Amino acid sequence: MSQRGPLGAVVVLLCAAMLAGAGCARFDSAQSQPFTSEPKLAPGPTTTPPPPPPLPAKPFPKECPAPGVMQGCLESTSGLIMLPDSQSALVAERTTGAVKQVSVRAEPFVKTVIPVDPSGDGGLMDIVLSPTYSQDRLMYAYISTPTDNRVVRIADGDVPKPILTGIPKGANGNMGALIFTSPTTLVVQTGDAGDPGLASDPGSTAGKLLRIEQPTTVDQAPTTTALSGLGSGGGMCIDKSDNALYVTDRTPTADRLQRISKDSTVSTVWTWPDRPGVAGCAAQEGTVLVNLINTKQTVAVRMAPDTGAVTGDPEVVREDQHGHAWALQVSPDGNVWGATVNRTAGDAMNLDDVVFPLFPEGGGFPRTNADKT
Repeated sequence: MSQRGPLGAVVVLLCAAMLAGAGCARFDSAQSQPFTSEPKLAPGPTTTPPPPPPLPAKPFPKECPAPGVMQGCLESTSGLIMLPDSQSALVAERTTGAVKQVSVRAEPFVKTVIPVDPSGDGGLMDIVLSPTYSQDRLMYAYISTPTDNRVVRIADGDVPKPILTGIPKGANGNMGALIFTSPTTLVVQTGDAGDPGLASDPGSTAGKLLRIEQPTTVDQAPTTTALSGLGSGGGMCIDKSDNALYVTDRTPTADRLQRISKDSTVSTVWTWPDRPGVAGCAAQEGTVLVNLINTKQTVAVRMAPDTGAVTGDPEVVREDQHGHAWALQVSPDGNVWGATVNRTAGDAMNLDDVVFPLFPEGGGFPRTNADKT
């Protein structure tokens, strides 16, 4: 039997304890095994492989693909502003108070939402940009509240601020419009609030064409009246060839198209005794396009350049296509765009409501029958 010293005994005891707990390796010749070499990896490629071919471009994932329109699936619209690229626009939804930017190449996004009371025919009734929008970023809106109709100003990222308040509000007859007739003059078309007597009352702002000079939220100058006796508002448009202002409205006896010349002379251009529901208009070079809600039409009223007299019955340039349209706006490239109100006119379709080109094949405005052949 071999003799172990004190140190050897300690080692034996320590190793036994380790074997009983976490284990202890043994390195005597009987238990050892030969070492093996580490596995060798196969040699890698000498060059970087080429990237995979790019995926084919995906078409724009339009949520509401409505052929031939800028955008579908909108709520019933009101104001329309064509933007400089002629392929995008700002459109107002009357019942929701939303102003959306729409485009032929991008999904719509909400620019702002204005609190409104959409009861009756009220709500967000029109929008217009400041003539110096690129510098001041201001937009104006004609809206209904629970107590009145009013004009408000909206700066980007700010809440609406009142410009003109207290315009009478009724169960109907609230529709109106806005337009800048000069860089500093905002014209407001107000409805008669369902009471024709208010339209002829000089003390009421209902049923009028009102001028607001230098619109501001502080110390606003008093408004002046450019025209009285209006019914429910339709729309306004300017013919830049002679700066004439055209106004459409609906009276108890007839729908009308009126003209206010540069020298403020007022004349009636055309009346519709059958009251087809005149709405927005667009004018250029003596031709005025007018949307007729009830008959789902856009008609052209043409005037002689020398006398201004109407040359014949209004010519139908759109019928049934896209249904009931309210707004009309000329785009910078000369086309005309409209926006529909099918959801509130009681004739909604699958992709309503939409912003659409009046002349899908292109071409300028005004157009004649020869242009379409």
